[in-house]
Amino acid sequence: MEKIKNLWFDKNRIYMKSTEGNVLSRPLEAYPELLEATTEERNDYTIVDEGRAIRWEAIDADLHISSFYDATEPNSENEVAQMFKRLPWLNVSEVARAVGINKSLLARYIYGISKPSEQRVNQIRATLRGFARELQMV
Repeated sequence: MEKIKNLWFDKNRIYMKSTEGNVLSRPLEAYPELLEATTEERNDYTIVDEGRAIRWEAIDADLHISSFYDATEPNSENEVAQMFKRLPWLNVSEVARAVGINKSLLARYIYGISKPSEQRVNQIRATLRGFARELQMV
């Protein structure tokens, strides 16, 4: 079984070289914790699970080798991304908290890595409308 030999980053991607010599990469948008991490935090990782996973203790993030096999690239031309583009001052953490989901999941919706259900999109939309009503009362 293929195992992780080493990792490196550039501005937009994480790269993994396997023990078999394969080089695979994924966009950092696929991993919001890594996207927001500093260079020092990104480089402070440990290869665990007998070479099948990576652990970033400082940012409490884990990544399995299998995630590198996903060829899906970000698609920020989605409804959730458009909401945040129209309102760039929105705090993703606070919106996620108000919706009742993890910040990382909302970030994956925004970056187009994960596709929310129509029910989830409606929930996000309703949360933003609720914020708008609160702002009108100020």
